[in-house]
Amino acid sequence: MHAFLFPGQGSQYPGMGLDLRAMGPWAQSRLDLADQILGYPLQEVLCNGNEDDLKATKVTQPAVFLYSVIWAEILGDRFSPAMVAGHSLGEFSALTAAGALTFEDGLRLVALRASAMQKACEEQPSTMAAILGLDDERVVEICASVTAEKVVAANFNCPGQVVISGGPAAVLEAGQKALEAGALKVVPLQVGGAFHSPYMASAAQALQEALEQTPLQAPRCPVYQNIAPNEGRIDPELLRQGLNLQLTGAVQWTQSVRAMLRDGATQFSELGPGKVLQGLMRKIDRQAQVVAMV
Repeated sequence: MHAFLFPGQGSQYPGMGLDLRAMGPWAQSRLDLADQILGYPLQEVLCNGNEDDLKATKVTQPAVFLYSVIWAEILGDRFSPAMVAGHSLGEFSALTAAGALTFEDGLRLVALRASAMQKACEEQPSTMAAILGLDDERVVEICASVTAEKVVAANFNCPGQVVISGGPAAVLEAGQKALEAGALKVVPLQVGGAFHSPYMASAAQALQEALEQTPLQAPRCPVYQNIAPNEGRIDPELLRQGLNLQLTGAVQWTQSVRAMLRDGATQFSELGPGKVLQGLMRKIDRQAQVVAMV
């Protein structure tokens, strides 16, 4: 059974628009349509922007979404998923590629999500850091013990790699406690704010209102959502709820991949810029077969 994985923010790279254009006329038509929907020339940034230009949340999220979805469309019959999952933003790519959202609606939701998250970041200082070398449960315990501000475990990326998210003082305190508990390293992340934490509550409210107005269809295959990773979902209302809860809840990626393996996945393909998820796959299950779709 072939599972397809869709990456999130952080997989972008300068010149990715040129690579998209090279995929052919269909890709160019999708990029032109995206510019119309977004109301600004995103493809110009994707083709000629530098690394800093691509880091802006309002650019990064639509960029990664476009790359993933256009690639899935161009694959045609070769995109034949038995199941799909997306990491954070990638969940929107997965649902669009699997037919639950139209291209236009998926892009509009991603653009609104990016804007709302950026606004939430500006409302109060917050940040994220990666904790390397500790068990998931220990990181959760450490976050719960911090009293300076709110901090939570936000991304369970693979065994030994958990990202924490919250107020700057709380993230710093949790990082220090993690090192004292035996963590190999604490890496501050260059992000705009505390994604996948209560700090994104205002963004979740804005996204919920948009989701309520957006049609969702049953996807062509089960979707393993970040917020409910232990089951493949096809019910549109459950998918809608999961998309909204994801903004303030944890990305349970390790659990998602293990559930897909449990449910029969025999090979995995990453559709998107970069190979971040392929690297995580090898740390979650070294025996898992990861294939490249080129």
